[in-house]
Amino acid sequence: MSPFAIGFFGALGALVAITLVTILGQIQSILVLVVLSLFISLGLNPAVETLNRRGLRRGFSVGLVAIAALAVVVLAGWAVVPVFTVQITQLFTSAPDLLVELRNNPQIAELDRQYGIIQRATEFFTSQGLLNSVFGGLLGAGRLLANAVFSLIVTAVLTLYFLASLPAIKETIYRLAPASRRARVRYLADEMFRRIGGYLSGMFLVVTTSGTCSFIFMMVIGLANYALALAVMVALFAFIPLVGSNLSMILVSLVALTTIGPWAAVATIVYFLIYQQFEAYVIQPRVMKRQVDVPGVLVIVAALAGGTLLGIVGALMAIPTAAALLLLYREVLLPRLDRT
Repeated sequence: MSPFAIGFFGALGALVAITLVTILGQIQSILVLVVLSLFISLGLNPAVETLNRRGLRRGFSVGLVAIAALAVVVLAGWAVVPVFTVQITQLFTSAPDLLVELRNNPQIAELDRQYGIIQRATEFFTSQGLLNSVFGGLLGAGRLLANAVFSLIVTAVLTLYFLASLPAIKETIYRLAPASRRARVRYLADEMFRRIGGYLSGMFLVVTTSGTCSFIFMMVIGLANYALALAVMVALFAFIPLVGSNLSMILVSLVALTTIGPWAAVATIVYFLIYQQFEAYVIQPRVMKRQVDVPGVLVIVAALAGGTLLGIVGALMAIPTAAALLLLYREVLLPRLDRT
């Protein structure tokens, strides 16, 4: 080939690569929903397989699991959403008064005198700044709500599809391997799927335990007016690796400080510090050790990388992804290196 032809085809290949990267960037949100739906289906798959082993057909088992999951969501929403809405409204309505009461604390009053933190926060809550900053105004809030509803519907439909078609998807993956290595590929793929599903199932158990214990604690110390709303927030923050528990501690302790007093804030901080240790050394090892088996340092690195790339969803998917890659490292790369 002439130098001109080489340069032409090289430039053409670069343009095709740039176009593909641009297309992937534009459909990134759809790809995230697809991967998230696949992860959720892997988390529900153990329940489907349990029913399948007891003699039920897979389609019927998927229907029962889907109905059960939908019933749990509907019943939880019916029981929680009205109270949560009232409490979260009360919390935001009383936020300016709670901020003003913070001036009674000498250290916070000194910081406010120097930097005007409480004054700015009060103006933020009492003006349209909160709506504009969080949602981008009424139009942005409507667009955010529409996108959330669309994402939920797409995720639910894809999850049902993946859950029903999971055996066929697995067989397609197995057939991509040569026949001589298909048994090994089957073992590795099944183990990766098991670890991903186990992590998601374990996370729901950890989150439920965190929210329930926090709700009981807040009822005991006298935060009954905001207990359910704050417990839901604690449960949502529990999905965030590394920093979720600390964010919950700061939020609940500030509310306790302004509504009850310093002793309640100190008790809240002590409770969260003790619960963090209980979760790290009792709940997490028992729930996650056999499911994921990822070193703590790798968990931190994976969560930070996933959060940087895809936000909270990326942080959630990063740990089971790291578990799958670690399995390939231990089962494929190390044995090959030992043979050389």
